[in-house]
Amino acid sequence: MTEPERTAGDADAALLQTAGLTKRFGEFTAVDHVDLAVEQGEFRSIIGPNGAGKTTLFNLISGAMRPTEGTITLAGRDITALSPAERVAENLARSFQLTTVFNGLSVHENVRLAAQSARFATMSPIERLFADPDRFDAINDRTAAIIDDLGLREVATAQASDLSYGDRRRLEVALVLATDPEVVLLDEPTAGMSGDETAATIELIEEVLTDKTVVLVEHNVDLVMRVSDRITTLNSGAVVATGTPEEIAKNEQVREAYLGGYTA
Repeated sequence: MTEPERTAGDADAALLQTAGLTKRFGEFTAVDHVDLAVEQGEFRSIIGPNGAGKTTLFNLISGAMRPTEGTITLAGRDITALSPAERVAENLARSFQLTTVFNGLSVHENVRLAAQSARFATMSPIERLFADPDRFDAINDRTAAIIDDLGLREVATAQASDLSYGDRRRLEVALVLATDPEVVLLDEPTAGMSGDETAATIELIEEVLTDKTVVLVEHNVDLVMRVSDRITTLNSGAVVATGTPEEIAKNEQVREAYLGGYTA
């Protein structure tokens, strides 16, 4: 049997939690009373067929959409009504299925803007308007560290529009990490990658996200099984099963519907 998901009463055990999270579009229910309880340091994957509600669930958690019903809490605080920017300030960050970088800026400039945005809320109006950006040594140091960690030093001065697809995806992860989030939402980070690029991304995820709480949406079964502590399966917007990779791989309903016969 799969491990049951914790309930809303177990808030102390979960860093990120949803309770009865629901999103309706007219008569269509895209996300149907989803309960998640993701512990600090956990790597949780969300799987399911196309149209299962995975991206809509991410949109709700990140603030891109507002739920019809239900709540979202982060570190015990209700963030359901917060904007996406306010959720970033609460240490939650998201990458998107389609690359979202500033094409007209260099890799270094992209990462530096993301690093600076994380500190923006703590700056006084005078600092925001008049301070010399080069004075912010902590931001500069973090930018350099993220670029090194993501293996982007050789292309740091290159314009984002000139990057290979794989490097653009790495840059997007760099933008997420530059905000120093506690919880990272990754939406199909290997989408459109070659086999070699996918392997490199798996290695990257394992290396740079070891100290983060991660929620991953991904169709690559090998990646999901390799990196996940627990997996939640959605179908028609509702949770079908939650458990370890071994438990999910042995679940007949999940395996036949979503994993194509994958065996542990």
